[in-house]
Amino acid sequence: MIRSLWTATTGMGAQNLNMDVIANNLANVGTTGFKKSRADFQDLLYQAIKVPGSPTSEDTKSPTGIQVGLGVRTAAVQKIFSQGELIQTGNDLDVAIEGEGFFQVVLPNGNTGYTRAGALKRDGDGRLTTSDGYPLDPEIVIPDNARQITISETGIVSALLGDDTTATQLGNIDLATFTNNSGLLAIGQNLFRETDASGTATVGTPGSDGVGILLQTYLESSNVNMVEEMANMITVQRAFEINSKSVTTSDEMMRTTVNMV
Repeated sequence: MIRSLWTATTGMGAQNLNMDVIANNLANVGTTGFKKSRADFQDLLYQAIKVPGSPTSEDTKSPTGIQVGLGVRTAAVQKIFSQGELIQTGNDLDVAIEGEGFFQVVLPNGNTGYTRAGALKRDGDGRLTTSDGYPLDPEIVIPDNARQITISETGIVSALLGDDTTATQLGNIDLATFTNNSGLLAIGQNLFRETDASGTATVGTPGSDGVGILLQTYLESSNVNMVEEMANMITVQRAFEINSKSVTTSDEMMRTTVNMV
């Protein structure tokens, strides 16, 4: 009975964490370029009261044994990097990635951050930046007299300068890809950092070597499916309830035993 109490609490803890993950997914349903997470669980160790295959007589063996599990634990919380829906905005500096890849930005500490959020802006120096003012890497500067800014599928940024009738190329937007996107470290602000698990970034031109293409005047929305998350939330709620019921039932069984003494 004591074992069941602690086993049930591991289940309640796991479902509580699962609910945290779902809540974060739903909170970011409108966040540009957000990638949803999924909690993975695994069972804990087992107490082997009778080992399978142990002798039960001179000529027979236990076919199954007796193994009692001790609950559940969280094995991983994995980011799911499926493509989000593409939403047309009409803004020249909104750029969505269709396919693999991340924009590279320079963080305040000099490190490189990676993002799928392509709601770009111009800072006071004309540089293309994220909404937090982190400049793209490589840097692209748009002069004050630029008009009709164009960003091609392959990342070429060009514009008409002054009274020119021919576009001038201002720079290229490169994309970074990783061997294991799920190994990236989410640091907030729609940003990721590479880790040993993600592998080193491979920088390439959009549209080549498996790198996605760029779509100007589009944004990639969150890949959270609200209906799916609501269904998961209901399942989590019921799983939490049934685990709490196990605690209550174990307590009642202990009370019954005490009253028999």
